Amino acid sequence: MPDFPDISKSLELYARANKLIPGRTQLISRRASQFANGVSPVYADHAKGSRFVDVDGNEYIDWVNAVGAVILGHADDVVDRAVKAQIDRGSLYTLNGPLEIDLAEELVETIPSAEMVRYTKAGGEACAVAARIARGTTNRDVILFCGYHGWHDWYQSANYLVDPESGEYPFAGIEPTGVPRALAGTAIPFTYGDTAMLEALFDEHAGKVAAVMMEPVRSELPDPGYLKAVQALSRKNGAVLIFDEVSCGWRLRVGGVQEYLGVTPDMTVVAKAMSNGYPMGAVVGSQEVMEPAGRMFVSSSYWSDNTGLAASLTTIRELKKRDSERRFEEIGESLRTTIDQAITDSGLSGRCAGLYTNPGVALDLPDPRLASAVATLFIQEMARRGIHTYMGFKATLAHTEEDIRITGRAASESFSVIKKGLDAGNLDELLQCDIKKEPFRRLVK
Repeated sequence: MPDFPDISKSLELYARANKLIPGRTQLISRRASQFANGVSPVYADHAKGSRFVDVDGNEYIDWVNAVGAVILGHADDVVDRAVKAQIDRGSLYTLNGPLEIDLAEELVETIPSAEMVRYTKAGGEACAVAARIARGTTNRDVILFCGYHGWHDWYQSANYLVDPESGEYPFAGIEPTGVPRALAGTAIPFTYGDTAMLEALFDEHAGKVAAVMMEPVRSELPDPGYLKAVQALSRKNGAVLIFDEVSCGWRLRVGGVQEYLGVTPDMTVVAKAMSNGYPMGAVVGSQEVMEPAGRMFVSSSYWSDNTGLAASLTTIRELKKRDSERRFEEIGESLRTTIDQAITDSGLSGRCAGLYTNPGVALDLPDPRLASAVATLFIQEMARRGIHTYMGFKATLAHTEEDIRITGRAASESFSVIKKGLDAGNLDELLQCDIKKEPFRRLVK
C-alpha cells in the first residue's frame, strides 16, 4: 500500500491562512474539510492538462478541475496564447473593447435563449444580475428557486425560511448571518420535480413572482415534460424563467442543457467553464426580458476586462472545434465503465451513477449513516494514490484513457480498503482525517 503523501507545506500554508483569511479560503469547496483533511493537498503549485502538482511536489490526476471551471484542461495552450496576446494589448481599457461584441455574437449564436448579453466575472454575481433584471423587467419582487445560485443576499435570504423537504434551513449548515431580515420571503425554494408545489407557490404569491430560477439539471436528467411544465407555469403567471447553467452548462451541449433537452428559458446564467478557468460570467436572454436592463443600474468596471472576454471567446470556439460533446460522452462513459468494474472487483455493491458529464460513486451501504465516513475514506485513499476527487468526477477534454486506467486501478484499491473497513466494522480506524463536512445542500436532484 502506498505511503500517505507529504503535504506539510500545504498544512503550513493553511495554518498561516487561518490568521489572515476568514474561513481560510475564498471558496468553501476549497476548504480542507471538503476533502480528506490532513491527507489531501490544500495548495497547488502548478497545473497542466489533466493534472496538478501541489506545493509539496506531489502530482495528482485532477477530477475536480476547479469545481468544473476548467473544461479544456489546465493551462490550455490555445486559450492561454489568446489571453497572453490580449494582455500585451491591454487587459482593461478606458474605452470599451470590440471583444464585448464578438463574444456577445458568439453567445447569441450558441445558446438558444440568447438574444442579448450582459457580462459579469463570476457565477453567483451573474445570478444576482439575473435576479435584478427579472425584478426590474416584471416590476415584481418574489423569486421562486430550485438549486444553488450563489452567496448574494437575494438568494441567501431564503435561509430565513424553512426547507420544504426537511423542515430545516434550505442551506443546511449555513446561517444567514449578515443578510437583511427584511428580505425574508422574497426568495422561496421549491422542490425539483414537484410541479404541484410550484403551482401552489404561484397561487400563494399571485401577481408577485418575478422569476423562477433553477438549475435545470444537476446529477440526473429530469422526468420527461417536467421542464416544459415549469416553462408553461412561468408563462401563465407572467414570470421570467431563468436557467442557471453555471454548473451544468457547456458539457452536455455547447449550447447548454436547454439545447440538449429542447426547452428554451427566457434567461440563462453561464460562467465557470465558459472561459476555462479565467474569471468570466454572463447573463443572456430574450430581447424582451434583457432590453429593460439598459435602464437599470447594473454596472461594474471589471465586467469589460478583455482577458476574460478573450478566454471565453477562445474556449467556446475550441469546444466546438474539438468535438467536445462527443468527447465528453466518450470520456464519461469510459470512466463510468471503469469505476463500475472497480466496485465489482472490490466486492462492494453499487455503481457509478448520474450523467456522463459528472458521474458519481453510489454504493449500497448496510447503514446510510456510514455514507460520510465511506466518502471520506474514498477521498483519502484516492489522494494516497495520486487522484484528487470527490465521490464524483468532472472530466476535461485533456483527460486520457491512461488517466482513466490509473484512476480505475486506484479506485479498485480504495474500494477494497472500504470493503475491509465495512466487513470489520472499523472504518474510523482506517481514517487518517476528520470526516468530510458538507458545507450546504442543494435543493435539486
